[in-house]
Amino acid sequence: MDNSPPKRKQIRLNKYDYSSNGAYFVTVCTQNRAMLFGDVVRPVGADLVSARVTLNSAGTMIEHILHETIANIENMQLCDYIIMPNHLHMILAIVRADTRSAPTTICSAIQAFKSKSTVEYIRGVKNYVFPPFDKRLWQRNYYEHIIRSRDEHRQIIKYIHENPLHWRDDRYYAEK
Repeated sequence: MDNSPPKRKQIRLNKYDYSSNGAYFVTVCTQNRAMLFGDVVRPVGADLVSARVTLNSAGTMIEHILHETIANIENMQLCDYIIMPNHLHMILAIVRADTRSAPTTICSAIQAFKSKSTVEYIRGVKNYVFPPFDKRLWQRNYYEHIIRSRDEHRQIIKYIHENPLHWRDDRYYAEK
């Protein structure tokens, strides 16, 4: 009888160097898609193109930690992002990767972000500022896609900006 834990599905591109120069589309979801960071609102009587995300205090903290984390990683830039009620999309770029120092990777950036934001979120829960979460703030993995062309980059930026407009149809949408 095999008592080893089940093997996790490989979601990274095999043999790809995630510390190499380039742009990456990344999605990070809350555990169980818990709606913790705000709401998507459409003002009464507004047309369909005016839906927007209103961040609550937890969402504002997540935004601050995201900026702070990426700003402190050498050779990495946060090109665009959106924080949704239960996930965030971002485009990260690695530029001028220096082969003499420890490589900056997308994985290390996401791990640092998740770690820092979880610590701050727990602090907010203990102070009754943020709603509690179930066991983990973030899902274990994250989705990433290597952006391979300018056209693809433009399409992803459009997707990020229009995400609130399509919220109810979004695969990350979950009823409260």
